[in-house]
Amino acid sequence: MATYIDYIGVKVNGFPCKNPSSIGANDFFFAGLAKPGFPNNTVGSLVTAANVEKIPGLNTLGVSMSRIDYAPGGVNPPHTHPRATEIVFLLEGELEVGFITTSNVLISKWIKKGEIFVFPKGLVHFQKNIGRTPAAVITAFNSQFPGTQSIAATLFGASPTVPDDVLSKAFQIGRKEVQKIKTKFAPKK
Repeated sequence: MATYIDYIGVKVNGFPCKNPSSIGANDFFFAGLAKPGFPNNTVGSLVTAANVEKIPGLNTLGVSMSRIDYAPGGVNPPHTHPRATEIVFLLEGELEVGFITTSNVLISKWIKKGEIFVFPKGLVHFQKNIGRTPAAVITAFNSQFPGTQSIAATLFGASPTVPDDVLSKAFQIGRKEVQKIKTKFAPKK
């Protein structure tokens, strides 16, 4: 565990730089992708990130990874990475993957074990387990900290909230439906 003495008080890309004399192998190591996660949530997927927050040695290197585990029928809901292109390698299972171009064209494909798919930087994309067994991918990003913005959670779970009339018009639904969806994304207290 690093102490305040290990850091030199300088930040690069918003992350602290370590004193060179205190750098070690653990600053470049993370075992968190080795074992499957348990996607026991409402969407049926679990993302385990391996970015600069978990691996300090990634600072300024411009790369990161993650593992995503999916229950049967699980979805990694529509989201975007504002700072990175993503490539997924399917470890197990079968997925439907896709992204939406800036012309609102869906580019999608079913992929199976050993295959890869690329999501261009900043485009909304998703993955869905189409098999009857769990699925898992390893992802790689060309950013140490790609960021993730989940579309539904961003719009319906923002604080302060996005005005109901804006969401009602944008999604062509009534205000009651907007309120119902917002309750599902409200921050946990």
